[in-house]
Amino acid sequence: MTRNPGLLTAILAAAVLGAGGCAGGEAQAPAVCESFATVQNTVTQIRNANVSENGLVAVRPYVAELLNQLNQLVLDAQAQFKPQADQLRAAVDQLSASVETARTDPGAATFAVVRTAITAVGDSARSLRDAIGGTC
Repeated sequence: MTRNPGLLTAILAAAVLGAGGCAGGEAQAPAVCESFATVQNTVTQIRNANVSENGLVAVRPYVAELLNQLNQLVLDAQAQFKPQADQLRAAVDQLSASVETARTDPGAATFAVVRTAITAVGDSARSLRDAIGGTC
């Protein structure tokens, strides 16, 4: 079986970023807007990483950072956007668990679970993005 670590990275980046995000610009932006912008920046770094030249090691630090940033985004969103934040928290937790399982037991079945978890994170992130769109 051939592995394509770039595919996982691209799926994660597309799932989290979606088609857009918060517009920046105001000095007094709520914390949730800043957190979302930070997530978007990290996803851009993941997209720009040269996995084919440097291997998965090129994105590992960004993926760990992204998971931390998603957790911060959930915390910042709790007050105003609790349902969407809770949904994203559950999706991120599931992604973390599935990535750990795939790391210790790599194979088609565990990678399929990771892909499903990435999709869930993307769906949840887009739901939160849509909810905070009028705030940011």
